[in-house]
Amino acid sequence: MMGKDLILKTLQHEPVEGIPWVPFAGAHAGILKGYTAKEVLLDGDKLYESLMEVKKMYTPDGMPVMFDLQIEAEIMGCELLWAEDNPPSVVAHPYAGEKVTPGKSKIPKKSDGRIPMTLDVMRRLKTEIGEEVALYGLVCGPVTLASHIRGSEFFMDIIKDQKYAAALVEFCAEVCMAMSDYYIEAGMDVIGVVDPIISQISPKAIEKLFLNPFTAIFDHIKSRGALNSFFVCGDATIQLEVMCKTHTDSISVDENVNIYEAKKITDKYGIVIGGNIPLTTVMLFGNQQDNMKYVVDMLDNISHDHLIVSPGCDMPYSVPVENTIACVQAVKHTDDVREMIKNYEAVDESIDVDLPDYSNLERPLVEAFTLDSATCAACTYMVKSAMLAKEAYGDKVDVREYKYTIKADIARTRKMGVEHLPSLYINGELKWSSLIPSREELLSALEPLIK
Repeated sequence: MMGKDLILKTLQHEPVEGIPWVPFAGAHAGILKGYTAKEVLLDGDKLYESLMEVKKMYTPDGMPVMFDLQIEAEIMGCELLWAEDNPPSVVAHPYAGEKVTPGKSKIPKKSDGRIPMTLDVMRRLKTEIGEEVALYGLVCGPVTLASHIRGSEFFMDIIKDQKYAAALVEFCAEVCMAMSDYYIEAGMDVIGVVDPIISQISPKAIEKLFLNPFTAIFDHIKSRGALNSFFVCGDATIQLEVMCKTHTDSISVDENVNIYEAKKITDKYGIVIGGNIPLTTVMLFGNQQDNMKYVVDMLDNISHDHLIVSPGCDMPYSVPVENTIACVQAVKHTDDVREMIKNYEAVDESIDVDLPDYSNLERPLVEAFTLDSATCAACTYMVKSAMLAKEAYGDKVDVREYKYTIKADIARTRKMGVEHLPSLYINGELKWSSLIPSREELLSALEPLIK
């Protein structure tokens, strides 16, 4: 069975022999050909060349073409900060400071921004490998897009002006549907709606304000003859139930979610689940045996129906090629790999770190524990929220970010006992876990501590 058939039949709940494998090699694809992340996200020829190398090296059953959640935001006026080893991040928001609900004229057109380049690469891949591999077209989800164009004020809108927040997300859902149409016309088999910010919104707010827009998106994709997937990052455990009500074909989660428990929920709704090989501790910093062991252990402890194996999200740029190949082998040749690693025990390479003396700090300390604010949208807005403390109090408060892409920060995160990312601590005490505080909430918690 071709890899494409394995993906499509799995998403359609048809019997299959084997488990589908989808490497989310976004910017990471560039490293296979010696290109920077910026090069592959701006140059169609380099992107195409890199993706063909993904096909060759990682033998995917399905693969995304462009993993960049800022394409739509850039067209709509967001200022981007580019990096050599990450997708760009949004640093300025066109509707910050004023409540604007854009009209239909603001919906991106095929000729706008980087859309023509993306469509061209999609068509070329469809012609070259489209019979063998299921191609994924990824669109920025409506809640994340709303946060991009509105900024951190969007989270306060959800609390204080729900009518406006709902209207803004409804507009962003129209953008999603338009982008989905472009990608389906270019030959994409699966449309992935990537909305990491969903993990930061309460299930009640999602159901009340955003369920209808999401349902409209997935129904629209199905009406166009394509399959779909709902991508989320961060600890979306409490959001999974409402996500399953959106008519999506599949949900993809990262390492913050217990995939064994999550699958019980998705199975109840007849939805395929994908994930969740840890991006940093295993794929980036582990070795081949670590990657093999993680995949084999997962496959040995989970039912194989309605399952797609993949990294937890967009793979870090510098993931060693041999680690991803190890994952491929574990998925495609599980019995052989299980025998290879039966006596393997991971080496403890943890770093000893010293925590601050929180009871004797000179100033209040706000600590943001993130996956990486440069690549994770939810983490970006958690750090921006933390920085509001600096705006308000200046040198009277200290703010730090610890990233799960840095070994020393991983050690610190573990020593602190941080369970979910992103999380925000004040003076060593957990204040917000996977929920972004408003400016008022943050300053209210800090005010009694300011000297």
